[in-house]
Amino acid sequence: MVALHPEDAMFEAMLRGWRAQQAARGLREDAVGARERLMRRFGEFTNEYPWNWEPSHVDEWSLSLTAEQHLAPSTIRTYQCSLRLFNDYLCDSRYGWVAACRREFGPQTHPVPIVHEWNTIPHLNDYEGDPEARPFTREELQRFLDYADEQVERAVRAKRKGALAAYRDATLFKVLYGWGLRRTEASKLDVVDFGRNPAAPEFGRFGTLNVRYGKAKRGQPPRRRNVASVMGWAVDAVADYVENIRPRFDCAEHAALWVTERGGRIKPAEINARFVAYRDALKLPRALVPHSMRHSYVSHLTEDGVDRRFIQCQVGHEVDSSTAVYTHVSSDFMNTALRRALAPALGHGPAGQEGR
Repeated sequence: MVALHPEDAMFEAMLRGWRAQQAARGLREDAVGARERLMRRFGEFTNEYPWNWEPSHVDEWSLSLTAEQHLAPSTIRTYQCSLRLFNDYLCDSRYGWVAACRREFGPQTHPVPIVHEWNTIPHLNDYEGDPEARPFTREELQRFLDYADEQVERAVRAKRKGALAAYRDATLFKVLYGWGLRRTEASKLDVVDFGRNPAAPEFGRFGTLNVRYGKAKRGQPPRRRNVASVMGWAVDAVADYVENIRPRFDCAEHAALWVTERGGRIKPAEINARFVAYRDALKLPRALVPHSMRHSYVSHLTEDGVDRRFIQCQVGHEVDSSTAVYTHVSSDFMNTALRRALAPALGHGPAGQEGR
């Protein structure tokens, strides 16, 4: 067995210690592993060990991520944050790496802080996603859902395979919008995730939806949330699917809500592929993506006058600024809100009548 060089052995020990520290904080194994791989790539980029890393290395690395790899600012910031965490860990006297490097490599050789405010991307905006991203208009959404329903009718008339899958997909898109879900959240739903809501008995067993795989904070497990059903037509659609269509997939033992004809669980990539096929067939803007359904849910409920805090809880946002990013209200809504705001100044009552 070949022993590592002292430098390699020290670097590996640092990474093992950092892995243990992150595990103690409850971070997921895949997140810890991704960070470790990133530190190895940074070491390969600099061709130096951590005790020889300098701030200029961060400058050069960040420039390569921007100019050569063309990564998004949010991605680069995430990488820089991971590097900062590892560097802070090494420089923290409580973990002893500075002293260990001095003993092993000389009194002047040890980790120093290399990540600071002058060589990292600041977080100045609440939203840094694609500026083209937007929700459906109500007319676009109706066209999309109608087209999805038409695919079922066409398959039935042609007496060809695929009618069940088309029905499943049409219902899935209604659930994406009707409960404001992300694509991955929807793909991992089980039939038992629907339940009764005493406050809405008219929806029966579909009064609330338990989302078990909500978007996680970095390194943390998925976040759960309960979403109250608010759209009766969407409840009718999923109830019909569960009671009359899903059993015909012959998968009674499978827990998944959305099953394939081969008895598996539908994957997010399959949802995306069917969405793109329908969108392009209708010649709708390419800016519309499955996540636009979630944006539409927030925007349309806002236009309908639903309380903002309720919407925030429904979609699982911790802060209102996140919900605000999703809100794209129509011109009609803005005009109505404007007239409501101007009414007191113009001496009109809330219903447009002159004040007394």
